[in-house]
Amino acid sequence: MARDYKRSDYDEYIKDDNLHINWYPGHMKKTKELVENNLKMVDVVIELLDARIPYSSKNPQIDSIVGNKPRVVVLNKSDLADPSNLSKWVKYYDENGIKAIPVATIKGSGVDKIIEECKNVTKEMMDNLISKGRKERAIRLMIVGIPNVGKSTLINKLTGRKSTVTGDKPGVTKCKQWVRLKGNLELLDTPGILWPKFEDQEVALNLAFSRAIRDEVLDVETLGLKIIEKLMEIAPDKLQARYKLEELGETPIETMDMIGKKRGFILGKQELDYTRIAQTVLNEYREGKIGQISLEEPSDFMDK
Repeated sequence: MARDYKRSDYDEYIKDDNLHINWYPGHMKKTKELVENNLKMVDVVIELLDARIPYSSKNPQIDSIVGNKPRVVVLNKSDLADPSNLSKWVKYYDENGIKAIPVATIKGSGVDKIIEECKNVTKEMMDNLISKGRKERAIRLMIVGIPNVGKSTLINKLTGRKSTVTGDKPGVTKCKQWVRLKGNLELLDTPGILWPKFEDQEVALNLAFSRAIRDEVLDVETLGLKIIEKLMEIAPDKLQARYKLEELGETPIETMDMIGKKRGFILGKQELDYTRIAQTVLNEYREGKIGQISLEEPSDFMDK
């Protein structure tokens, strides 16, 4: 969703800086029902989170849906997250009795640890089956996570072949798929699932920044201004270095102007192309070109 963005719009932006982000396509309701209906068929749930936004990328419904089912938390895109911040999240989960495994699915790093941990959390159950004279069977997994968190790419790494459809746009996986994995494992893949209403717009923004919500349903220019504002707060040196700026502006719109002029994103009559500036900064954050940046840490949400 694009609009003709002008510098004067900043006055409107600072008066109402809430984008009121909400996105819950019909297939996501069906996915929730699919997870609930098939949970009894699996032995362990893999909960896939974005390592840059573990809190925001966690579907709050998953805990109640999964219940006491054994679970392994996977922090994907760990190569894009700030290393020290990532360590804090691993420690946080460990203190809450959950093993969190940092992985980078595109590179394939950390994937073998997921298989190892799935076997660890189901060992007692499988030993009980064997002690009762039952034949050893494949460990059945379910992978759950929000759109565009890397589920299909992870499955492809686990199988060692291109077995599922992947894509950068959220919602590519449309239906459940049983996939045979190496190491005597079977995995039930499900589409990405968001939740009906975002009570916290900061969470919604983090999801939008990371493309869990399609850009096409958002005001991209304002979203771009928002990510610049966020980066000026948490990673000013990286933002300044990426766009070769002598200094950052006093306000996000001034910094946005500087980036546009530095990159030559100019329309006719010397007007800046705010759509292109916004898309560039968003994409370069998402691709890690601005640096390894985490948007949140455990202490931000202790009271939530």
